[in-house]
Amino acid sequence: MITAVVGANWGDEGKGKITDMLGEESDIIVRFQGGANAGHTIVNDYGKFALHILPSGVFYDHTTSIIGNGVALNIPELVKEIDEIVGKGVPKPKIMVSDRAQIVMPYHILFDEYEEERLAGKSFGSTKSGIAPFYSDKYAKIGIQVSELFDEDALREKLTGIAVKKNIMLEHLYHKPLIDVDEMMNTMREYREMIAPYVSDVSAFLFEARKNGKRILLEGQLGSLKDPDHGIYPMVTSSSTLAGYGAIGAGVPPYEISRIVTVVKAYSSAVGAGEFVSEILDEDVADELRRRGGDGGEYGATTGRPRRMGWFDAVASRYGCRVQGATEVALTVLDVLGYLDELPVCVGYEVDGDVLSDFPTTNLLKKAKPIYKNLPGWKTDIRGITKYDDLPAECRAYIEFIESELEVPVTMVSNGPGRHEIIYR
Repeated sequence: MITAVVGANWGDEGKGKITDMLGEESDIIVRFQGGANAGHTIVNDYGKFALHILPSGVFYDHTTSIIGNGVALNIPELVKEIDEIVGKGVPKPKIMVSDRAQIVMPYHILFDEYEEERLAGKSFGSTKSGIAPFYSDKYAKIGIQVSELFDEDALREKLTGIAVKKNIMLEHLYHKPLIDVDEMMNTMREYREMIAPYVSDVSAFLFEARKNGKRILLEGQLGSLKDPDHGIYPMVTSSSTLAGYGAIGAGVPPYEISRIVTVVKAYSSAVGAGEFVSEILDEDVADELRRRGGDGGEYGATTGRPRRMGWFDAVASRYGCRVQGATEVALTVLDVLGYLDELPVCVGYEVDGDVLSDFPTTNLLKKAKPIYKNLPGWKTDIRGITKYDDLPAECRAYIEFIESELEVPVTMVSNGPGRHEIIYR
């Protein structure tokens, strides 16, 4: 059986903690999409970590961590992350990188920066990690696979062709320095040295692992609403954030992904631009929640940007669970809400006088106004509680209301950032 851990919303739902926790009972943990553009914050016995490329299960010595073929692989970032965690006393993890993964090139990061600069006020709020240019090149078939690092002549020929195209844009659109192929080849040799110890035929490894009954965990990045097909397009990421894409991005059969743990936040937050119906517009109220939220506040793990804050959005979350194919929900950061007298929950959207309970496309989302139902707060700190029945009645009522709105069982409730601060239902 393969388990996927994915997000229902805009990302930042607390997937890292859930993956880290489920990693305890997994043999193999696979990143299957995205790159260094979003981070997972992990709090465990070794300390606090913000991971961007490494799977969140690297802290266990019984697991193998895999960078799948669907990942946008930033090689220096991966090596830096490995060095950082080992430097903090974590045993060196077993890591495999797919020979079919493609490389985030230095020019991808530059093009990302140049384009955001060019668009100025109309930018997409990119993390400037090179993700959109990377996936553009991948699907235009001018990306570089890890395996291509090991054939210098073919690589030089390919890079020469790429430079012809890119340099026209650099010269005439961005007015920036041109790509030098010799310089780029030197960088590729450095990348080859860095990555060579980890390169493997991941698809074959996972095939054998499944035959031998190994427990495989797929770790998604961001959430449903950032998916390029099903999210708030165009303010989305460039790779599919859905569990279904795990079959492609890891190279496993779709029917094997039978458990889909969809992580849902007990309130809403988002980094970057895009439609966000339940956003808290009173900055003092938003800032209070931001300050108390997460572990050390709601700030992007990659950018450090303050997250936009909102109340729980049942419309968006129900849709997010549906497109993920959620079999169960892990509800996170519930402990943060213990200071509130009452909790608004967005139960519908009003669009042009109509009330919608299904999440609409972006053009309608722009006009949507939230319809709230207020639930009583529990006015107490719930951290340290380990049994569901020991939670305050108002807290259980809030969880059960969310569960009924999502139409998916809430099997885990996270009430603190630590690995074992979790209540099973």
